[in-house]
Amino acid sequence: MADVHLPPTLPPLFPGLPRQIDLDAATVDEAIDRLDDRWPGLRDRLCEGGRAGFILRPHINVFVDRERAALDSAIGDASRVDVIAAISGG
Repeated sequence: MADVHLPPTLPPLFPGLPRQIDLDAATVDEAIDRLDDRWPGLRDRLCEGGRAGFILRPHINVFVDRERAALDSAIGDASRVDVIAAISGG
C-alpha cells in the first residue's frame, strides 16, 4: 500500500479525512479515485476536467517517491505520495 500525504487544507473540508492514509492504487489517478470514493468531491479539489479527461489543477503538485508525478504516474506498493498545494501571496 502506498503512503499518501495530503495538504493541511483538505481535511477541514472533508470530515474524517486524515492527513496521511495508506491506499492500494496503481497510479496517482487511481489513488485520487479511491479518496473520492470515500470523500466525494475531493477529486474536484485536486483535478479539473471532465468527460474528456482530468488533469491536476495548476496549484496542485504531486510527487511519488520524491519525483514530480502526473495522474498516470505509477505508484508502487511501498511508494510515498505527497500531494502539495502551492501557496501564493502578495
